[in-house]
Amino acid sequence: MRITKKFAGELLEVLEEIRNEFFKGKKTRYPFSEWERRREKVRERLGKLPEYVRRATEMIELKKDGAGRPEKLDLTQRTMLFLFARLMNKSNRDVEELLEFLEPLFGFKVSYKSVERLYSDEEVKMALYNLFLLLLEDEGVSGDFAGDGTGYSLVVEKHYRKDPKKKSRDYRYVFRLTDLKTGMYVGYGYSRKSEMEAFHRAMEIVRRFGIKIDSISLDKYYSSRKVLEQFEVETAVYIIPKKNLSKLGFGWAKVIRRIAENPFMYLRKYFLRNISEAGYSADKRRFGWTIRQRREDRQEMAMFSIALLHNVFATRVAPG
Repeated sequence: MRITKKFAGELLEVLEEIRNEFFKGKKTRYPFSEWERRREKVRERLGKLPEYVRRATEMIELKKDGAGRPEKLDLTQRTMLFLFARLMNKSNRDVEELLEFLEPLFGFKVSYKSVERLYSDEEVKMALYNLFLLLLEDEGVSGDFAGDGTGYSLVVEKHYRKDPKKKSRDYRYVFRLTDLKTGMYVGYGYSRKSEMEAFHRAMEIVRRFGIKIDSISLDKYYSSRKVLEQFEVETAVYIIPKKNLSKLGFGWAKVIRRIAENPFMYLRKYFLRNISEAGYSADKRRFGWTIRQRREDRQEMAMFSIALLHNVFATRVAPG
């Protein structure tokens, strides 16, 4: 099949008609009984979290040179404390007060400053990185993904989706790649500039993890040749080309051919990207949409911890 600019334009018009007729405003029934069954798995994951953390910290070989003040808490305790603080979604002072109350359970109490310093603790960061990988290894990675980006506010009064004049100084951006089978994030990227920069950093992480992408569904925002070049030749990319597509090239020709083979099925695959949007919505309801940290490295750590905790709570149930 010879792909021309005219053919591509006509095909995109057909795709838009199918989209309006079969997909626009469509609501699906959610299988709540199946969701409850999957929630049991989440409870099991939460129960095993201390063991996961222990395994994650044991993977790290710590070399102490004797300089500096020794840590009051060991690495496992510090990692668990950090996760507790993030789960509570409270200010550091609130966490300090909670620990005062829960001292008989935890066996220690720390100041709010100690909680804040955990966001720049390199050993804790390594432990969380290991924990992220352990969760993926135990759950498995399917190879079929959806991805999207969003922003988190540095200003309490501003919400990313509701702010018509988004100023980069008020937000930090993330891109996360979601496994369509498990609902877990397998890749993540952070940026203080844009969702697109966060996307490219997420792709670097995926390559570093050695994760193979068989298929991926992306929002039209990522409809560019540079994005297509991020994927292997055999990767099936489901994305809607922009109507002003000027140059086809090899990457866009593959996409157009896939649309021509079965436009309806292509749109079904494309709309799987909504799973990423649903994931972000759940994350922001559970952990908030505001980042309280002021230092850049601590902001990035806060954003990464949301992706990690998402995987602890992740359930994926296909709508009926």
